[in-house]
Amino acid sequence: MAVGKNKKLGKKKKGSRRIVDPFAKKEWYDIKAPNNFLTRQVGKTVVTKTVGTKVARDGLLGRVFQVSLGDLKPNGEDDAFRKFALKVEEVQGTNCLTNFYGMDVTTDKLRSLVRKWHTLIEAHADIKTTDGYVLRLFCIGFTKRRPNQIKKTAYAQHAQAKKIRKKMVEIMAREGSSCDLKELVNKFVAEVIGKEIEKATQGIFPLQNVLIRKVKLLRAPKADLSKLLELHSGAETVSADVGKPVERVEEAPKKVKA
Repeated sequence: MAVGKNKKLGKKKKGSRRIVDPFAKKEWYDIKAPNNFLTRQVGKTVVTKTVGTKVARDGLLGRVFQVSLGDLKPNGEDDAFRKFALKVEEVQGTNCLTNFYGMDVTTDKLRSLVRKWHTLIEAHADIKTTDGYVLRLFCIGFTKRRPNQIKKTAYAQHAQAKKIRKKMVEIMAREGSSCDLKELVNKFVAEVIGKEIEKATQGIFPLQNVLIRKVKLLRAPKADLSKLLELHSGAETVSADVGKPVERVEEAPKKVKA
């Protein structure tokens, strides 16, 4: 058969392509959570190594990781429904230092709270912390049957729901604007705001399962490295590890035996 007729005859087989491991050009970094949480080592993240003008640090800054609260503290299985978003703000060595970026609640937890014959009440408020962070807080609560109640339903009237909503906004604004971001995150972990709302609304209509279901970070101040290091105990350890004054005890000269 002529070479021109069959195209496969004239072609030579190309050598097999060399398989390169994609992870050979990658390196791993540790994700560190702020000292609000007991478990500081969150996990690891991968990034392409520094090549020429493309720096690995630039690929890490701004990354957002979503971590369950159950993984951020020991024996935290009961709090696993709460998810915290942590954003990388600084890279030191092989550590990615993160800061709070938002909070959410898992869908299955929210759906498990919704029940028949009860009123669902929601509210949101924009607050500004003392250190300049602007956050939007979303609160959710459910009406509760009174003790010894015979009536099947526990519906709140429109006027009552309006008063409860107003109370929710007041407490969120008060609790959020009176502290810095670190203290506010501690309040989210301990569910302080939800408990305060439950107490304050008892006179209007008893509530149950009141919680901050979502937090959005709307605006953050200019990044301050010293504050971030304080969050990660970096600045504290440097300033604290300066040693202590030691009194010098002069020893009596030893007598030499003749």
